Amino acid sequence: IIGLDTSHALAFTRTLNEGPKNPEDAPKVAGVRVVAAYPRGSRDIESSTKRVPEYTEKVAALGVEIVDSVEALVSRVDAVLLESNDGRVHWEQLQPVLKAGKPVFVDKPIAGSLADTVRILEAARLAKVPLFCSSSLRFTAGTQAVARGSLGKVLRAETHSPATIEPSHPDLFWYGVHGCESLLTVMGPGCRSVRRSTTSSGEIEVVGTWADARKGTFRQENGKDRKGYGGFAVGEKGEAPVGAYEGYDALLFAIVDMFRSGRVPVSEQETLDLYAFMEAADESKRRGGTEVELSEVLAKARAEVAAASKAPPAKTK
Repeated sequence: IIGLDTSHALAFTRTLNEGPKNPEDAPKVAGVRVVAAYPRGSRDIESSTKRVPEYTEKVAALGVEIVDSVEALVSRVDAVLLESNDGRVHWEQLQPVLKAGKPVFVDKPIAGSLADTVRILEAARLAKVPLFCSSSLRFTAGTQAVARGSLGKVLRAETHSPATIEPSHPDLFWYGVHGCESLLTVMGPGCRSVRRSTTSSGEIEVVGTWADARKGTFRQENGKDRKGYGGFAVGEKGEAPVGAYEGYDALLFAIVDMFRSGRVPVSEQETLDLYAFMEAADESKRRGGTEVELSEVLAKARAEVAAASKAPPAKTK
């Protein structure tokens, strides 16, 4: 594990090193253990940095060696869980992992910007390293059932989740990503544009329009009729709840399957669509709530990555 500044790191370690809550799930993680961890995650987000001592102590108590660099960690492991809570450090921390060719799960948010999202996904593809990023909400039973066709084609969907904002990241990257990921999972590919506004009580509201004119809506939870994580999807065969929180094990089983098989469960395009959706929502906010095309923000991010790759190395003193 890289980064001991999130509860996910402790939850994953407990399941892998002590066994899943449901004994029937044991074969899904058999032979996989967390053996080493590099504790440093965010450098300056207090809600993350203050957790490191506690989580380091608890993870070490589960038999995990604490190492002093990412390079030292990579030399001891077959696969990596990049758990640093701060997406801005992921590009830097991934470099030794990609160089070593180790499969890696990157916890949300994949990066601190859409440009770094593009950069990370391109680098993994070029290095031929299995890599994916996901919220645990993508893999909950109800959401997966709808995504796999239980309602036929989804005609519209609405999801909600907390959307705590961290000023160093685009607004929805930090926590709204959970509800946004549930929404795009059930709506499927093809979101063309988004428009951001606020609800009557002041929470974030983002409406996406798909290429076939379908609509999907994410709203920040309000503690009342939209409490915690949830939502619904309407399809050709009826309606079903989606977007619930059911713990981390389903996500962890998907991660372990990728480590074993090399098959990535969330494609590069799905990840780009999700983070472009959230970046376009920020751009819509900056423009006073006008509609913003996902293709526009993706083109801007790709241009930024291309320009950076051509820039001369920065001078050091």
